[in-house]
Amino acid sequence: MTTTADQQALSDALAAEYAAVYAYGLVAAYCAPERAKIVAEFTAAHRTRRDATIDALKAAGATVPAAAAAYTTPNRVDDPIPAAQLAATVESDTATAWRAVVERADSPEVRRTAIDALTDCAVRQATWQGILGAAPTTAPFPGKS
Repeated sequence: MTTTADQQALSDALAAEYAAVYAYGLVAAYCAPERAKIVAEFTAAHRTRRDATIDALKAAGATVPAAAAAYTTPNRVDDPIPAAQLAATVESDTATAWRAVVERADSPEVRRTAIDALTDCAVRQATWQGILGAAPTTAPFPGKS
C-alpha cells in the first residue's frame, strides 16, 4: 500500500521520466549513427519506467501529473557530442529523482522499485560517460547531487 509520501515521491520521479523521454527524442535527432540502437534502447527503458510509474500512481488512487509540453535542455544540442552529454545529464537527473524516492518512500515496494530504477540509471549514465571518454565512468553514489 502506498502512502502520501510514496505518491509524492513517485510523482516527482515521474516528472524526471517525462523529461527523460522528451530529451531522448532530441538525443535521437543528433546522436552519432552508431549510437542509434543504444538511444532507442535507453528511450524505451525510460518510457517503460514512465508507464510503470503512471500505473503505480493510478493503482494508489493518486492524481497523475501531466507531462509538460516541452522541456529546457541544459546545453545546446546540435551535434553528437552535445547529444551524448545531454543523455548523460538525463541519466544523472533521473538517478537523482529515483534516489529521492528511496530516501522519501514509506513502503518497501516503492523503495524496491526506486532502487531498481536508480540502478538502471546508473548503468546507463556509466555507458554515456564511457562514450564521452569521462573517467571515472561511474559515480560512487549515483543520484547524489
